[in-house]
Amino acid sequence: MAELLSLAILALLLAALLALLLPTPAPTRLLAVLGSAGVVFASAGALLGGHALRIAGIGAAHFELDGAACWLALFGSIAATPALALGSPDARQRVWYVGAIGALCGALGVMGVRGGVVFLVAWELMSLGGAAMLLAERLGVQDDEGGATLNMLALLEVGAVALLAAWLIFALPGGSMAMDGFAAGAAHLAGAAVFGLGVLLLLGFGAKLGLLPFYEWFAGAYASGSGASGSLLSGIVLNAAWYALARGLLLWLPASELLGIVTVAVAALSAILAVLYALQADDWRQLLGLSSAENAGIATLALGAALVFRSAGLADLAMLAWLVGLLHLAGHSLAKGAMLLGADGAWHARGHYRLRQSGLLRASPWIFGIGIVLAGMSLAGMPPQAGFVSEWYVFQTLFQNFQVPDLAGRLTLALGGVGLALTAALAYATFVKAIGLGCQGRAQEDADRKPVPVGHALAVGLLGLLALALAAGMPWWLRALDPVSRQWFAHSSLQLREGPLLVPLTARFAFISPTLLVIVMPLLALLPVALVLWARSRHGVRRAPVWFGGHAPAPRAATTALTFSHAVQVFYSFIYRPRLDVEHEHVEREYFLRRLSFEQRIAPLFAARLFRPVTRAVWWLSDRVAGLQSGDMNLYLALIGLLLLAVLGVGVL
Repeated sequence: MAELLSLAILALLLAALLALLLPTPAPTRLLAVLGSAGVVFASAGALLGGHALRIAGIGAAHFELDGAACWLALFGSIAATPALALGSPDARQRVWYVGAIGALCGALGVMGVRGGVVFLVAWELMSLGGAAMLLAERLGVQDDEGGATLNMLALLEVGAVALLAAWLIFALPGGSMAMDGFAAGAAHLAGAAVFGLGVLLLLGFGAKLGLLPFYEWFAGAYASGSGASGSLLSGIVLNAAWYALARGLLLWLPASELLGIVTVAVAALSAILAVLYALQADDWRQLLGLSSAENAGIATLALGAALVFRSAGLADLAMLAWLVGLLHLAGHSLAKGAMLLGADGAWHARGHYRLRQSGLLRASPWIFGIGIVLAGMSLAGMPPQAGFVSEWYVFQTLFQNFQVPDLAGRLTLALGGVGLALTAALAYATFVKAIGLGCQGRAQEDADRKPVPVGHALAVGLLGLLALALAAGMPWWLRALDPVSRQWFAHSSLQLREGPLLVPLTARFAFISPTLLVIVMPLLALLPVALVLWARSRHGVRRAPVWFGGHAPAPRAATTALTFSHAVQVFYSFIYRPRLDVEHEHVEREYFLRRLSFEQRIAPLFAARLFRPVTRAVWWLSDRVAGLQSGDMNLYLALIGLLLLAVLGVGVL
């Protein structure tokens, strides 16, 4: 399988080279799809064989994907393959493919390289590849001339600086940047230093995971690109960032309960805030981008719980929490890939990404409807989908807080469970909105009767069905994670199953069975279907006007994205801080109204209070030091003279 992975990476690199040399994207597309599919088969083969994927290198520069990395690379690449096959709907395709391949190869590097310097290069390649994809597209909500992408890069560079600082601290004890020695170096650090190093890792990797305050770049960046770009960013890229964070916190750093408490708190708040803003979005990509930050927060919440359990000496519960994060990101990659490619299908059919009722399901192939509904169910946490399974596991993990001897740890996990419950409820409403407004309703115009392209319909249907297969086959898929769970925690992942049942280590605490639900739920549905058919045959179809705010609806009335989420906006107005701007344009006198402009928006929490003050400070500083670029030779000679005096002064002292 290592040879297959090598060929897959070679195909991806060759595809990037052809994108730069050839005027047509067809050969690039073919090689990119083959490369991504090669990663899928190599990762699956390694998981089934119970071994790592290792490519020999020079010194510490070898490449190795362990079982956890293979698991995340597998599902991230499954979502990436149809995205690469379909491409961006409106982009400079050659540049887009170079960016997509760069992001994919960078993510593989983040999960596989063992040299600290090479890791940082791969991390930057992943960021720049994502930026290249977005800048190659012309699909923004508004023409911001790349401002949203540059904002994303700026915040990601904050994370890169934090990672560089962390790497230097790791390297200080041993004097080497080889990542295999990071754990030994961190073992000699004091408790405060371990906590500070953990915070640096949270900042560095959290910038790409969307932990607060970084989740605010997701809406703008995703809305400036396509669903194909978002599928890569929410799949393989997000998985790589979480894997790197898990490796740093669980394998390199000594146990720290305080770090676990901070991780749980940051992750829970990030998930709540991200899904609150996702509920208000009126664009497919904004909603799904913020939902990606929410799901990254849930996976990181499980990671924080693993840290708390580990510090309490509960290795089996730490393993449970870590495995839950892996399962959650696997289901998220498939479901989010389906939804984002479905958004591209909506763009092809409707010419825009706005969430509005336009009869998309009615006009499109049936496989599209099945895939988009199954994916939406998974992201909403509805049974028996993969999202329901992983969120149930997260709840059961947090419910084990009574086993933690420390009060702070028990209270943190309990509050994390409260935050997860709120997140799950808001996510349910968010995807009811996405499916109800984005796919259903009646087409109001002839232009709204165009179907989703067959390629997008097939991709959405396949990914949605795979998310269901992941949930139904979970009792068996857990076998693939058994070798790596033994390697990370010396405990078996098979403790999470008993036959077709999924259990949190023991069946005496709780259990579910998505496998049986897949069989039982259609059988139970036969009864109401039979009653509906009987009533229709006896009484026919009765049509009546729907309730519309207590009034008879107008013929063309429809629920909008704003009205759907307005109640939540009012309830959480202290977070949203909504603004309503109305402008009147008159002719001669105020009695004669020419134009009425209405704009409703919500204010982000951190942009005005954190990012903009920092931006103003940087501009102020740049104005003050602009004289250094004046070209004045006398100024430069004076600076050199001052530098010489400083050097001499140091020598004398």
